[in-house]
Amino acid sequence: MEQLTQNLKDGKMQLLEVPFPVLSSGQVLVRNHYSLISAGTEGKTVKDARLSYIGKARARKEEVKKVIDAAKTFGIMNTYKMVMNKLDAPSALGYSTAGEVIAVADDVVDFRVGDIVACGGNSAVHAEVVAVPVNLCVKVDKSVNLQHACFTTLGSIALQGIRQADLRLGENCVVIGLGLVGQLTLQMLHASGVKTIGVDIDQRMVDLAIATGTTHAYSRKRDDLEHVINELTDGYGTDAVIITAGTDSTDPIDLAGALCRKKGKVIIVGAVPTGFKRPNYFKKELDLRMSCSYGPGRYDSEYEEGGLDYPYGYVRWTENRNMQAFVEMLATGKISLEKLLTHTFSFSDAPKAYDLIMNKTEPFVGMVLKYDVSKILKQKVNITSQSYVQGDVTVGLVGAGSFGQNFLIPALKNTPAKLVTVVTARPNNARNIADKNQFAAASGDAQDIFNDSNINTVFIATRHDTHAPYVLSGISKGKNIFVEKPLCLTETELDQIVEAHNRQPARVMVGFNRRFAPLIQQMKKHFTPGMPVSVNYRINAGVIPADHWVHDLKTGGGRIIGEACHFIDLCMYIAGSPITSVSATALNDASKLNDTVTISLTFENGSVASVNYFSNGNKQVSKEYLEVFGSGIVAQLDDFKTLHVFGKTEKKISGTQDKGHQEEIKTFVDCIKNGKPAPIPFEETVMSTRATFKALQSIATSGQRITL
Repeated sequence: MEQLTQNLKDGKMQLLEVPFPVLSSGQVLVRNHYSLISAGTEGKTVKDARLSYIGKARARKEEVKKVIDAAKTFGIMNTYKMVMNKLDAPSALGYSTAGEVIAVADDVVDFRVGDIVACGGNSAVHAEVVAVPVNLCVKVDKSVNLQHACFTTLGSIALQGIRQADLRLGENCVVIGLGLVGQLTLQMLHASGVKTIGVDIDQRMVDLAIATGTTHAYSRKRDDLEHVINELTDGYGTDAVIITAGTDSTDPIDLAGALCRKKGKVIIVGAVPTGFKRPNYFKKELDLRMSCSYGPGRYDSEYEEGGLDYPYGYVRWTENRNMQAFVEMLATGKISLEKLLTHTFSFSDAPKAYDLIMNKTEPFVGMVLKYDVSKILKQKVNITSQSYVQGDVTVGLVGAGSFGQNFLIPALKNTPAKLVTVVTARPNNARNIADKNQFAAASGDAQDIFNDSNINTVFIATRHDTHAPYVLSGISKGKNIFVEKPLCLTETELDQIVEAHNRQPARVMVGFNRRFAPLIQQMKKHFTPGMPVSVNYRINAGVIPADHWVHDLKTGGGRIIGEACHFIDLCMYIAGSPITSVSATALNDASKLNDTVTISLTFENGSVASVNYFSNGNKQVSKEYLEVFGSGIVAQLDDFKTLHVFGKTEKKISGTQDKGHQEEIKTFVDCIKNGKPAPIPFEETVMSTRATFKALQSIATSGQRITL
């Protein structure tokens, strides 16, 4: 299949052959018939991509700050490579489509193959096939023209602005900014019995509003504009103003303050600055409200990705119900899009549509892409042909986000391994990663890897909740498995993996890379194997927002399972002995995240360790500081950059930060090629993982020590 993409580095657009998207839990797979181009939002994205590097920096100042912070941690060259990797990638465009359902996930019951639907959100892109969560998808009556149904996302944005205004029958409202969202807002206000007045700086948009049924629409350039609107509202001023304009000027919000009556409402839908003049807002006690995109549920991962609906009796209008309402208005003829739909381009000519937007060669409002639905589509993209011989390490990669692209793949390319197939959720990313790294194929279905007899080794770098199922699939298919931490999210899953491994032994290794760091290897040489040591490990982990997926116990497992496992494993490696008991205490916090915690470990050889994992620190302090005491020797490791050893003599080793990723992957591949066991014994992987579960149990029992 094909997808419209844009390179963020130079702004180049192309129709890229990509695999089908991954059909995840709670999603439907939709073959697009039409998709709407949002001239405002997408136009800005395209414009920014075509800027110079300096222009990009000026347009994205927050991103520049993140780059500077990354350079402090990873170094200038590594950060430069990461930034270029992100920029030199095909980015998706679009967020409003309509088409036919061609597949549904096993847990989806409200949709069936053959349903005609309208879709919204970040996954409803300009592509021949999209995978969309059920709460961002609504059924469309067969009487509705699909060219019009693909306006649904923009319609729900307009509708949410109206709901924020909370207007009653017979009240009046001024809409400032008569682009597509503004035009839709006027029509829906009129349909609900609200007296509407439109304002725009472009006379053509004013004329269009009048042509589509608005009685009162005026140019912002009229000298008597405020007087005219005051007269139309019987001298009181308007009940509400909805701003659907997009501009850097404060004029729309200042004008809204002048037009409103006392105690009136100003609703911001469009991208406008809010540094308004105070007098009108102060004297009239105006109510300034923001409208969040499609409505309640937007940007809530539990709603959009998890499929959890808000109770109807408490949240009457969610983003999904707003989408439904718009589709129903189309079906009943309450909204007319005939004059708003100004351009229809075939999907193959999509770049021409954006050239029109950028160059403004002719007037436009609603612009739609039309897809050839008779075309036969391929789910998998075969890029090159490869041959394999006995003894080759042939790799399939499931999941290739930031970590996979910046650490795993570069490390793999420095080994003899052959890269066969990559699977990622986003089709454009899968194709880009395959092209850049010489994978033979790109796919959206992980089973293409597990069922491929040419692949003997699977690397798993997906979200945490998928790790255990993929590991079990890999074991059942006789694959070598490298899985990024954590191995799994529950003790039940861990037991299942152990049982599967016992039935069918395989190389299963978790990405506990710190064991392989050069300075850790240097440190180990200073201590006699088997002798007890004391370990003090402080991790300045930093804050991750409470709504981040890693804190979701079902998806990410929390930070103890998701990350602290690294540090528990390293302590066990340094002690050189199995863990015998765990106790843990967490700092009380309002969100109950258990991400500021002290974990105490004891080991069979008498060693002890304290892992102090803190999220309440300051990022100016190094992330990791490790101290090991034993037999009159003290070793101090500062953020894997500097090792200080105090013994009979004092030694100091400094260098660039190296946490062992390269050596970890090289050693794993070498073991496979040479027929040796995994470099981290499976029993130790299981023990490190089980210790995280015991740590959580200890926290729940007020720090009780638990034996492994």
